Amino acid sequence: MNIVVCVKQTVDLQQVRIRKETRQPVLENIPLTLSTIDKNALEEAVRLKDKTGGKVFVVSVGPETLEETMKEALAMGADEAVLVIAPELDGAESAKAALLLAGAIKQMEGFDLILLGEGSADNYSGQVGPRLAEILDLPQITYAKSLEVDGRKVRAVRSLEDILEEVEVELPVLISVVSEINEPRIPAVTQILRAGRKPKKILNPADLSLRVAEERSVETLSNLAPVQERKGVLFKEGLKELGGLVQALQEEGVGRK
Repeated sequence: MNIVVCVKQTVDLQQVRIRKETRQPVLENIPLTLSTIDKNALEEAVRLKDKTGGKVFVVSVGPETLEETMKEALAMGADEAVLVIAPELDGAESAKAALLLAGAIKQMEGFDLILLGEGSADNYSGQVGPRLAEILDLPQITYAKSLEVDGRKVRAVRSLEDILEEVEVELPVLISVVSEINEPRIPAVTQILRAGRKPKKILNPADLSLRVAEERSVETLSNLAPVQERKGVLFKEGLKELGGLVQALQEEGVGRK
């Protein structure tokens, strides 16, 4: 079974700091990595490959730094990488990214399953998966927390707000996963060293014969950290303070319907 995993390059969110004066994130000189939930999608793809055989291909869109970042995906177990690289693709919006990903996937010999995270770690719009399924004319399953492949059928459990839903579909299909699906592996040093020797195909938008709009259809007006106001009420440790804590929470409206 050939599995395509669409991944996105983002900044390492654990190293992002917020300027107190402007509440703007500081993104300069922060290492780049794979989007968090895309790692879950890649981990699931590698696990399925171990059970069913085949190959795992990672596909991504971005600027020149993308080639170095994709070594992490190859070290995690992907067999090949297909990258669409151009300077103007740094921070490409969902519509453009989905169109370019579809163009790259169409150039591949064949695939059975497409996996990706439910949303990217930076913008978290959740649009790329549904857009990609529409362009490729594929059925899609969203918010999958578990997957099971049986021949040409896939059974998935979807994690919705208040229920779990089990669905079944024939391959090929596009599935977006949630982070609860697994715990991504940390590559060993030997796997990192071998990643540089794995095949990579580098494309640019002109290679895909696609008409991609130059202007942005979505403009981000603001990206601010939420304001957090704390009263700084201190309670001593111990059961004697429990009553005061409960009373203070009730005065703040906690527990009211």
